[in-house]
Amino acid sequence: MSGWGTSRKSKCFAGFTLIELLVVIAVIALLIAILLPALSRVRKQARNVICRSQLRQWGGALALYVEDCEGRFPADGLGGWGAWLLRGAFPGGDPNAAANSIHGFPTQDIACCPMAAKSDPEGGGFYQSASFGSIDASVEGTPGWTFTAWEITNPPPSFRGSYGLNRYLFGGFADRPRRGTVLDLFSLRGKAATPVLLDCSSTGGNPRDGDRPPRKESHQYVFYINRHDGYVNGLFLDWSVRKVGLKELWTLKWHRNYDTSGQWTKAGGVQPGDWPKWMRGFKDY
Repeated sequence: MSGWGTSRKSKCFAGFTLIELLVVIAVIALLIAILLPALSRVRKQARNVICRSQLRQWGGALALYVEDCEGRFPADGLGGWGAWLLRGAFPGGDPNAAANSIHGFPTQDIACCPMAAKSDPEGGGFYQSASFGSIDASVEGTPGWTFTAWEITNPPPSFRGSYGLNRYLFGGFADRPRRGTVLDLFSLRGKAATPVLLDCSSTGGNPRDGDRPPRKESHQYVFYINRHDGYVNGLFLDWSVRKVGLKELWTLKWHRNYDTSGQWTKAGGVQPGDWPKWMRGFKDY
């Protein structure tokens, strides 16, 4: 009796050959090499956005402080009171306690740019003198750098930050800050060009229009740090926030007599080759 044949053939599943495995590994490695720089750029952009968002929060806090104090920051020719504004509590107050906070909330959460959130205990030390009447408001700590935060260690508790204030705003907005000279910020003109708070390796600084650019990055040159690919982020006295080119720092109105067309600006005749090598690729202003 004839019928349909029901022969079955066994199925063999061959594995990958060595060459195929090597090809797959090579493709995966190539994809990783392509994606990692893109992921790194996205991560940097996200941190940049967070940094500017924090500076906007600082703008709101400092604007309220100025409003409450009738248009004034604490007067101090050395700018030491700025450290206390950043810390968020004056001498004797705990910056982590909202009840003692100058701004009504602890400032620790917005004190550090995400690119520089950790301090370096081996980074040396700094001392800033400040006083208000009989109150000693001096602080001691360690400086930061491009990707590290400064830290106030004394008085305790310790406090980290990576933004710094324009200290001229605490001494009359003069090229030679004077102790006790109170500046009325409400009457000041050119607020959009006057920096208040920027990425910084210390609690603040007093740039001069004749300052030479640093031959290399150093925490000693407080605002001249390459934290955001040729830029730092800054808060201005009109409470706006934007990125600031490192060479643009010489064009800002740091104090009333600051020459914004000085020798280190295009208007002042600076040439690309005049800049130190680490700054030559940055945008000119």
